[in-house]
Amino acid sequence: MSDLPEVLFVCVHNAGRSQMAAALLDHHAAGRVRVRSAGSAPADSINSAVIAVMEELGLDLSKEFPKPLTADAVQAADVVITMGCGDACPIFPGKRYLDWQLEDPAGKPVEQVRPIRDEIDARVRSLLAELVPAR
Repeated sequence: MSDLPEVLFVCVHNAGRSQMAAALLDHHAAGRVRVRSAGSAPADSINSAVIAVMEELGLDLSKEFPKPLTADAVQAADVVITMGCGDACPIFPGKRYLDWQLEDPAGKPVEQVRPIRDEIDARVRSLLAELVPAR
């Protein structure tokens, strides 16, 4: 049993917002947080504009793939962050839930996905500072 905090990011398709959030938190946490992402209705692949804007930061999402949301994943998480999946996320008592209202990058060009990525990055850094206070 790990004593690392575990964060689960959930959006509908697990092809954009939740993938960016998971990659950014994993990057900034540098092993201090366990990170997962999932979708309530996973897409076939990750949004190509999302892959492109993450590549700009040196983060490679090309090998990632959308994963289905499971009750086990929610139960394992300390913090569940939903991004526009409405009531599709199972709710378990004692979990911390945050709902991040973020624009969906689906169908948007790279120029419009960049600000979404930057907003997610700012929120992820703030969350990390809360979960793992600086030593």
